[in-house]
Amino acid sequence: MALFKSKNPALKAEIFTKAKTLNPAHIESVMTINGTVNKTALLGIIVLAAAMVTWNMYQENLDLGRIQPYILTGSLAAFGVAVIIIYKKTLAPYLAPIYCALQGLAIGGLSALMEERFPGIVIQAILLTFGILFSLLTIYKLGIIKATENFKLVIASATSGIALYYIISVFGSFFGFNLPFIHDNSISGILFSLFVVIIAALNLVVDFDFIEKGAELKAPKYMEWYAAFGLMVTLIWLYLEILRLLGKSKSRD
Repeated sequence: MALFKSKNPALKAEIFTKAKTLNPAHIESVMTINGTVNKTALLGIIVLAAAMVTWNMYQENLDLGRIQPYILTGSLAAFGVAVIIIYKKTLAPYLAPIYCALQGLAIGGLSALMEERFPGIVIQAILLTFGILFSLLTIYKLGIIKATENFKLVIASATSGIALYYIISVFGSFFGFNLPFIHDNSISGILFSLFVVIIAALNLVVDFDFIEKGAELKAPKYMEWYAAFGLMVTLIWLYLEILRLLGKSKSRD
């Protein structure tokens, strides 16, 4: 979430300008929307395939200890790879699949744990994630919602605030105190999670605009991988927040 004018540093318009500056000569192969969509689909398949590994591993014997290392190590390693991609964009074609595989391992294990506690929650979270993705894409293409500068500013500010709140919560847990709302299933906690889901979803609109502008600027071909990676960062965040929101709601039943 801290990786996320998207506030997702992987998806900022300035990046395309810099990439083009680094390649001012006649670029034979340039970024296209279709190319980015295809690469996003491929990265999504990698996430799913990796997730099935830890999902099946847990389903076989319901051994939490067996998958915990994958959840923790996968998340931390994925974060490290993401930082490298952000600061060395030309490596995106090689590292983006690795990032997605690591995230998949972590997500698969976490999803399995949530599914055991709340049967049916995973398919609900997946359907909601893709439903939001395609609904917002349709609304964006129809021009009903536009990523204006004011819109980007609001989403960037909200995303930064959420990221900071999460970071403080993580560090606070090491010192014995937890911030409210993130984990509790109170009405306030559920409303907080709903707010985070909305902000994560609206980041998709900013991401669509970013990708569209990249294609218009005829960025280098490797930027398709970079843009696809950035979109996957947002989608994974959205899925996890929906999973958290559903978990809180179901725990009150």
